[in-house]
Amino acid sequence: MDIIKKTVCVASLIAVFILASSVNVMGAEYSVGSGNDSWWTTYPEQSTGAGGEVNHPAWVLDALKSKPVVVYAHKGCSYCAPQTEAMGKIESEMGNKFTYFNLSADGSDARSEEALRAYDPNGGSMYVPLTVIVTLAPNSEGKVVPVWHSTDMVTGYDWTRKYIEDASVYYNENSVNWNK
Repeated sequence: MDIIKKTVCVASLIAVFILASSVNVMGAEYSVGSGNDSWWTTYPEQSTGAGGEVNHPAWVLDALKSKPVVVYAHKGCSYCAPQTEAMGKIESEMGNKFTYFNLSADGSDARSEEALRAYDPNGGSMYVPLTVIVTLAPNSEGKVVPVWHSTDMVTGYDWTRKYIEDASVYYNENSVNWNK
């Protein structure tokens, strides 16, 4: 009888630990919210437009109908080079899991300016390199909507790959419930 009580106690502690950690039991590492690491449904806390609605570009929403979307807007400068290298490696390794828009921010592609206006996490400063990952997840009312995370920093391979893996988990869980 004592072994059963101990097993139940240990199982309960494990369950509490899993729920207390911000890791989704289904495999997603980041939750939907407004924090710095969250998947956002509106502009995040650090944005000058905090809480405001995002105007997702139509070409992003069209691509989102089949899989998560990654937008990378950058210049050919030395500051962008490490992120460009990381994005190339990720695309070659797992490009079949997402639709990839590799956009020049030198003014030759209008989509890069549209992405910068929509997804700049700092409220329109329009710095590059801008890395954006868009997927599907439930909002606070439980409705499946496009969610996104972005940065204008050089984050490198590991950070970007984690968000893309998260995006795949959320997309697989939620795409059938999205009213396109």
